[in-house]
Order: sequence, then structure tokens, then C-alpha cells
Amino acid sequence: MSNPEHPNAEPSERAPTLGHRSISRRTFLQASLGGVGVAAASTVPASAAAAMTSTVRRLVGPQPIGLQLYTVRDLMDSNFEYALRQVADIGYREVEFAGLFDKSPKRVAQIMSKVGLTSPSSHIGLDRLTSNLQGVVEEAKALGNEFVVCPSVDAARSKDAASWRRVAAEFNRIGESLQRVGLRFAFHNHDTEFKPLPGGEIGYDILLDECDPKLVKMELDLYWITKARRDPLTYFAKWPSRFPLVHVKDMSGNGAMANVGQGHIDWGRIFDKRREAGVEHFLVEHDNPSSPIEDITASYAYMSRLGL
Repeated sequence: MSNPEHPNAEPSERAPTLGHRSISRRTFLQASLGGVGVAAASTVPASAAAAMTSTVRRLVGPQPIGLQLYTVRDLMDSNFEYALRQVADIGYREVEFAGLFDKSPKRVAQIMSKVGLTSPSSHIGLDRLTSNLQGVVEEAKALGNEFVVCPSVDAARSKDAASWRRVAAEFNRIGESLQRVGLRFAFHNHDTEFKPLPGGEIGYDILLDECDPKLVKMELDLYWITKARRDPLTYFAKWPSRFPLVHVKDMSGNGAMANVGQGHIDWGRIFDKRREAGVEHFLVEHDNPSSPIEDITASYAYMSRLGL
């Protein structure tokens, strides 16, 4: 989830312009710290329900349409429950978190149940994954998450091929730890991961080669890989079944983000290969929507027509 004007910046350092009280991704993530490490009184119902939903979905379909909640971050900041209810009323059934705004995971799970949402995944920063993985596990299980997703790797950790190989080794360790407690690990890309490194290697390709596919999956952001002038289908063919989550956002003629169906990305071509890719969750996102509810409504309407 990057700012197109600053593609090399960490997501936590961007200050999007949205609405009357726009907040940066760093503020958005920090707003969740009140819930970090808070164990729910009972995590079994949420996680059991999520597992059942996932099993039924894979067997019978159709695929529920999800939303990355960073898209409506200002609304969540002003009225958390009302924002989630609006998302559910549009028709979304899955949401991906990137912060809980001082709400405990238990309380968030209660709100999701009340409005009819489930959460397959949450974005968790790499620093937190390495410093407080137990707290991450408690939060993810309380929310009913199946995936824990690292949203980015900062520039200091990804300056050359050797750095990316160290990241891959770290990802394998995190993935193994999460697998032991019944969770899955994934990495979310921007466009910088596809830029040639000194020597010509590609960071994203290094991750796919070096990470154990049983431990580390990919959440492919279909806007950012397109922005980087790479073809998702090439990656699906070379690394099949590695992409259980995708971020769905469109691209206008000038390269800016657009609502799904209002840009030039050929969604039919991409989604025809969703089984080869291993896609399980489609998550709509717009980093800087001009009118969040109208925008996610338009994207939902288009996605619904695709018949996923």
C-alpha cells in the first residue's frame, strides 16, 4: 500500500490525503497498539468459524469479496463499528486489518460477528513480527485470521541480493513458528521489490526462490506488480500455488490507482489463472480513495459481476 509519488518510501512513512482527517499508515498501525498482546478470553469460536468458512469456501464457492481496511482508515478512526457495518452493508464479507485503533482483538471479533464479517488476514509490520510474535499470534487467533501478512520490507533490509536472502531466511523462521500454531505467513509487495538490484537480481524473485513454499506464501498486489511492468501470469506459471491472497486495485492510463473496473488492468485474463496461482482471497484496496464508501461500492459492484 504505497504512495505512487513516493514508491520507495515505507508504507508507514506515507501521509495520504484523504477526507477531512487523513492519517498516515504509521499512525494507522500505531493506533492498534492498545490491542497488542491482549489475549482474548476465548479464541476458539472465532478461529473455528474462520476455519469452517475457509473449508466451505474452497469446496463450494463462490469466492467472497474482501476489503483491505486501510482503504477506509479515516472512517474507522472516527467510528470503528460504523465503518465496518458500512463495509458489510455494501456486500463485503471478508476484511483484512492493518490496525485495530485501540480496540482489543476480542472486541473487534465481537463487532465483526455482529455485522457479518470475517477476517482471513492481518497486516503486521516486520519489527513486530520479530519482537513480539506471541502477541501477534494471540491477536490473529482472536480475530479468526488464517494468515499473518508482512506488508513490506524497509530499504535498509533490502538494499542488495544478500539482504533479500537474509529476509528470506527470516521469513522462513517466522513462517515455521506461525505454522506450529496453525497460522500461515505471507508477504505483500509494492513495486520496489521488482526493481533490479546491483547485479541484476530481483528481490521478489529471490524471496520466491529462497522461501520454503510450505512456510511462506505471497499476497500479490496486482496494482503494484503491474506498476512495476511485470506480468502476474508469468509469476503464476513459474511459481504456481504460491499466491493465496491478492490485492485488487486498478490502474488508470497515467499509472494512478483507480477503482476496480475503472482502469486498464485485464482482470478476466488474470483471474482466469486464479486456480494456477492458488488464490483463496480477493481483497479490494485503494490507497487514497477520493470518496471511500463510493469507491469501494463501485469496486464491489464490478467484482461481483466477474462471478469469481
